[in-house]
Amino acid sequence: MRKRDREATKARLLEAARLRFAREGYDATSVRDIAGDAGVDAGLIFRYFGNKKRLFDEATADIPADLLDGPEEELVARMVRSVVFADWTRYGGEHPLVAMLRSSAHEDTRQRIREEVCNTYVRALEDLAEGDDAELRAELLSAWLVGIGILRSVVATPALAEAGLDDLAPHVAAVAGDLLGRPMSGTSDA
Repeated sequence: MRKRDREATKARLLEAARLRFAREGYDATSVRDIAGDAGVDAGLIFRYFGNKKRLFDEATADIPADLLDGPEEELVARMVRSVVFADWTRYGGEHPLVAMLRSSAHEDTRQRIREEVCNTYVRALEDLAEGDDAELRAELLSAWLVGIGILRSVVATPALAEAGLDDLAPHVAAVAGDLLGRPMSGTSDA
């Protein structure tokens, strides 16, 4: 029974941390705030995670494992579904990358963002790109996709906030196809 309580408490702390870090960033969030939101003593954060940084790392580690699985021509559509349209209510409705961006004043967080974005999203797109300057074109496409996600979830620009995946699909496929130098699908079965 004690193990189940420990797991439930740890889960509540992670949930509270995700919301706080997503809304306020790392510096503006205190361990007392997180513990208070979870209804526990702040000392439990140190017992379960060691420190605030480890809690942050665990709370924001959520890149979908199956993102790279599936037909190559549907990769961009899967990325859009993941970054822009996935249910990120655990993070206040925003992709965990947004929480990391709000905390990017720290070099270790910037390094983690760089590693996760470059090693997951950009590298996969670069592998698909045909022709010269594949790395640059993959980074341009990545920047555009992240921008769509931020404008849709953080800024809530009217057209993007109301648009569905089917509305974006043809435009995403056209731009991705131009940048990658090969036909891309705007939709995926995932």
